[in-house]
Amino acid sequence: MNGLYALKPWYADRLAGARAALVRRQVSPDALTWAGVLCAGAAAVALGLLPAPWAALPVAVLLAARLAFANLDGALARDTGKCTRRGAVVNELGDRLADLAMLAGFLFVAPPWLVACAALAATGPSWVALAGAAAGAARRNGGPVGKTGRCALVVHAAATGWYVPVLGALAVGSLVTAGVRLAWVWRELADRPAAAVGSTR
Repeated sequence: MNGLYALKPWYADRLAGARAALVRRQVSPDALTWAGVLCAGAAAVALGLLPAPWAALPVAVLLAARLAFANLDGALARDTGKCTRRGAVVNELGDRLADLAMLAGFLFVAPPWLVACAALAATGPSWVALAGAAAGAARRNGGPVGKTGRCALVVHAAATGWYVPVLGALAVGSLVTAGVRLAWVWRELADRPAAAVGSTR
Protein backbone atom coordinates (compact mmCIF):
# COMPACT_ATOMS: atom_id res chain seq x y z
CA MET A 1 0.00 0.00 0.00
CA ASN A 2 2.64 2.46 -1.11
CA GLY A 3 0.45 4.82 -3.15
CA LEU A 4 2.27 7.12 -5.56
CA TYR A 5 5.47 6.61 -3.57
CA ALA A 6 5.89 3.42 -5.61
CA LEU A 7 6.78 5.66 -8.57
CA LYS A 8 9.83 7.10 -6.80
CA PRO A 9 12.40 4.71 -8.36
CA TRP A 10 11.02 5.46 -11.84
CA TYR A 11 11.13 9.21 -11.16
CA ALA A 12 14.67 8.94 -9.79
CA ASP A 13 15.76 7.23 -13.02
CA ARG A 14 14.33 10.13 -15.05
CA LEU A 15 16.43 12.54 -12.96
CA ALA A 16 19.73 10.67 -13.39
CA GLY A 17 21.05 13.11 -15.98
CA ALA A 18 20.22 16.15 -13.85
CA ARG A 19 21.82 14.48 -10.82
CA ALA A 20 25.06 13.86 -12.72
CA ALA A 21 25.15 17.48 -13.90
CA LEU A 22 24.63 18.73 -10.34
CA VAL A 23 27.46 16.51 -9.10
CA ARG A 24 29.80 17.93 -11.76
CA ARG A 25 28.89 21.48 -10.75
CA GLN A 26 29.35 20.69 -7.05
CA VAL A 27 25.92 22.06 -6.13
CA SER A 28 25.12 21.92 -2.42
CA PRO A 29 22.38 19.42 -1.44
CA ASP A 30 21.03 22.02 1.00
CA ALA A 31 20.54 24.45 -1.90
CA LEU A 32 18.29 21.90 -3.58
CA THR A 33 16.30 21.42 -0.38
CA TRP A 34 15.58 25.14 -0.14
CA ALA A 35 14.85 25.35 -3.87
CA GLY A 36 12.12 22.77 -3.26
CA VAL A 37 10.64 24.94 -0.51
CA LEU A 38 10.63 27.95 -2.85
CA CYS A 39 8.89 25.93 -5.57
CA ALA A 40 6.22 24.85 -3.10
CA GLY A 41 5.71 28.47 -2.06
CA ALA A 42 5.43 29.59 -5.67
CA ALA A 43 2.88 26.83 -6.31
CA ALA A 44 0.86 28.16 -3.36
CA VAL A 45 0.84 31.65 -4.87
CA ALA A 46 -0.33 30.26 -8.22
CA LEU A 47 -3.05 28.21 -6.53
CA GLY A 48 -4.29 31.16 -4.52
CA LEU A 49 -4.17 33.86 -7.17
CA LEU A 50 -5.02 32.06 -10.43
CA PRO A 51 -8.51 30.69 -11.09
CA ALA A 52 -9.13 27.05 -11.89
CA PRO A 53 -8.29 25.52 -14.31
CA TRP A 54 -5.63 28.08 -15.29
CA ALA A 55 -3.76 27.44 -12.06
CA ALA A 56 -3.33 23.74 -12.88
CA LEU A 57 -0.33 23.97 -15.22
CA PRO A 58 1.90 26.28 -13.13
CA VAL A 59 0.98 24.41 -9.94
CA ALA A 60 1.75 21.05 -11.56
CA VAL A 61 5.09 22.24 -12.96
CA LEU A 62 6.17 23.85 -9.69
CA LEU A 63 5.17 20.85 -7.58
CA ALA A 64 6.90 18.48 -9.99
CA ALA A 65 10.01 20.61 -9.48
CA ARG A 66 9.46 20.48 -5.70
CA LEU A 67 9.38 16.67 -5.85
CA ALA A 68 12.43 16.61 -8.11
CA PHE A 69 14.43 18.72 -5.67
CA ALA A 70 13.24 16.53 -2.77
CA ASN A 71 14.52 13.49 -4.67
CA LEU A 72 17.76 15.07 -5.80
CA ASP A 73 18.99 16.58 -2.53
CA GLY A 74 19.45 13.24 -0.78
CA ALA A 75 20.79 11.53 -3.90
CA LEU A 76 23.28 14.35 -4.43
CA ALA A 77 24.44 14.14 -0.82
CA ARG A 78 25.08 10.41 -1.24
CA ASP A 79 26.82 10.82 -4.59
CA THR A 80 29.16 13.51 -3.28
CA GLY A 81 29.84 12.02 0.15
CA LYS A 82 28.08 14.93 1.88
CA CYS A 83 25.64 12.93 3.98
CA THR A 84 25.75 14.57 7.41
CA ARG A 85 23.47 14.66 10.42
CA ARG A 86 22.97 18.38 9.93
CA GLY A 87 22.04 17.74 6.32
CA ALA A 88 19.45 15.20 7.46
CA VAL A 89 17.91 17.83 9.74
CA VAL A 90 17.83 20.38 6.90
CA ASN A 91 16.22 17.79 4.63
CA GLU A 92 13.44 17.00 7.12
CA LEU A 93 12.79 20.67 7.91
CA GLY A 94 12.70 21.47 4.20
CA ASP A 95 10.14 18.76 3.53
CA ARG A 96 7.86 19.95 6.33
CA LEU A 97 8.19 23.61 5.30
CA ALA A 98 7.49 22.75 1.66
CA ASP A 99 4.29 20.93 2.63
CA LEU A 100 3.11 23.84 4.77
CA ALA A 101 4.05 26.40 2.12
CA MET A 102 2.15 24.44 -0.53
CA LEU A 103 -0.99 24.23 1.58
CA ALA A 104 -0.82 27.92 2.49
CA GLY A 105 -2.13 28.66 -0.99
CA PHE A 106 -5.53 27.36 0.11
CA LEU A 107 -5.83 30.25 2.56
CA PHE A 108 -6.89 32.39 -0.41
CA VAL A 109 -9.71 30.03 -1.44
CA ALA A 110 -10.89 27.98 1.55
CA PRO A 111 -11.80 28.45 5.24
CA PRO A 112 -8.64 28.96 7.31
CA TRP A 113 -9.73 26.41 9.94
CA LEU A 114 -9.96 23.72 7.26
CA VAL A 115 -6.57 24.66 5.83
CA ALA A 116 -5.08 24.46 9.33
CA CYS A 117 -6.64 21.04 9.93
CA ALA A 118 -5.35 19.73 6.60
CA ALA A 119 -1.88 21.13 7.24
CA LEU A 120 -1.76 19.54 10.70
CA ALA A 121 -2.95 16.19 9.35
CA ALA A 122 -0.40 16.36 6.51
CA THR A 123 2.44 16.35 9.04
CA GLY A 124 1.19 13.14 10.65
CA PRO A 125 2.74 10.58 8.27
CA SER A 126 6.18 12.18 8.56
CA TRP A 127 6.07 12.38 12.35
CA VAL A 128 5.15 8.69 12.54
CA ALA A 129 7.96 7.77 10.15
CA LEU A 130 10.47 9.85 12.10
CA ALA A 131 9.33 8.46 15.47
CA GLY A 132 9.60 4.91 14.15
CA ALA A 133 13.09 5.53 12.77
CA ALA A 134 14.16 7.08 16.09
CA ALA A 135 12.94 3.93 17.84
CA GLY A 136 14.98 1.70 15.53
CA ALA A 137 12.45 0.77 12.85
CA ALA A 138 13.09 1.17 9.14
CA ARG A 139 11.98 4.54 7.78
CA ARG A 140 8.52 4.12 6.26
CA ASN A 141 7.57 6.48 3.42
CA GLY A 142 4.67 4.74 1.71
CA GLY A 143 0.94 4.91 2.24
CA PRO A 144 -2.04 6.16 0.23
CA VAL A 145 -1.42 9.92 0.68
CA GLY A 146 2.27 10.56 1.14
CA LYS A 147 4.24 13.53 -0.17
CA THR A 148 3.59 12.73 -3.83
CA GLY A 149 -0.09 12.06 -3.17
CA ARG A 150 -0.49 15.39 -1.41
CA CYS A 151 1.06 17.19 -4.38
CA ALA A 152 -1.29 15.34 -6.75
CA LEU A 153 -4.31 16.40 -4.71
CA VAL A 154 -3.22 20.04 -4.78
CA VAL A 155 -2.86 19.88 -8.57
CA HIS A 156 -6.35 18.38 -8.72
CA ALA A 157 -7.70 21.30 -6.69
CA ALA A 158 -5.97 23.77 -9.00
CA ALA A 159 -7.53 22.08 -12.02
CA THR A 160 -11.08 21.74 -10.70
CA GLY A 161 -11.55 24.46 -8.09
CA TRP A 162 -12.75 21.81 -5.63
CA TYR A 163 -10.72 23.35 -2.84
CA VAL A 164 -12.80 22.29 0.17
CA PRO A 165 -13.34 18.66 -0.94
CA VAL A 166 -9.64 18.30 -1.77
CA LEU A 167 -8.60 19.66 1.61
CA GLY A 168 -10.96 17.19 3.26
CA ALA A 169 -9.56 14.32 1.21
CA LEU A 170 -6.02 15.43 1.97
CA ALA A 171 -6.70 15.58 5.71
CA VAL A 172 -8.43 12.21 5.88
CA GLY A 173 -5.93 10.57 3.53
CA SER A 174 -3.00 11.89 5.54
CA LEU A 175 -4.47 10.51 8.77
CA VAL A 176 -5.04 7.14 7.11
CA THR A 177 -1.45 7.20 5.84
CA ALA A 178 -0.19 7.99 9.34
CA GLY A 179 -2.22 5.05 10.65
CA VAL A 180 -0.84 2.71 7.99
CA ARG A 181 2.74 3.73 8.80
CA LEU A 182 2.10 3.39 12.52
CA ALA A 183 0.82 -0.15 11.98
CA TRP A 184 3.99 -1.00 10.03
CA VAL A 185 6.21 0.46 12.74
CA TRP A 186 4.22 -1.18 15.54
CA ARG A 187 4.60 -4.62 13.95
CA GLU A 188 8.30 -4.13 13.31
CA LEU A 189 9.05 -3.06 16.88
CA ALA A 190 6.70 -5.52 18.59
CA ASP A 191 9.32 -8.13 19.49
CA ARG A 192 12.24 -5.83 20.28
CA PRO A 193 13.35 -5.34 23.90
CA ALA A 194 13.08 -1.84 25.32
CA ALA A 195 16.83 -1.31 25.41
CA ALA A 196 17.07 -1.93 21.67
CA VAL A 197 14.71 0.91 20.83
CA GLY A 198 16.02 3.49 23.28
CA SER A 199 13.06 3.43 25.63
CA THR A 200 13.36 5.46 28.83
CA ARG A 201 10.53 3.65 30.58
